[in-house]
Amino acid sequence: EVKLVESGGGSVESGGSLRLSCAASGYAYQRNCMAWFRQAPGKERERIADIDQFSTTSYADAVKGRFTISQDNHRDTLYLQMDMLKPEDTAMYTCASNVACVDPFKFWGQGTQVTVSS
Repeated sequence: EVKLVESGGGSVESGGSLRLSCAASGYAYQRNCMAWFRQAPGKERERIADIDQFSTTSYADAVKGRFTISQDNHRDTLYLQMDMLKPEDTAMYTCASNVACVDPFKFWGQGTQVTVSS
């Protein structure tokens, strides 16, 4: 079983930055792939960034060049550095883990809200 707890959400003005964290515990192989998802009101949930056990990363086009996913050396904490935030980045952000970077992800956190004002 994997437990994921996000923190770091909040409100920021357009152009600002936020850093999300996700504390992870549980079997390491079930955390081979860690990802950040977001869901805005009235929209489907989308995977915006992921990182695997080899530190290979991938990003959705909407955040590429502005967001950076990373994890600590022990792979116990996942981060999402969000820069140049836009109002359309407003959403509930959730971290998730899986044995591989393919859907469906098996373990989910509770989410943290990010609100960007114009």
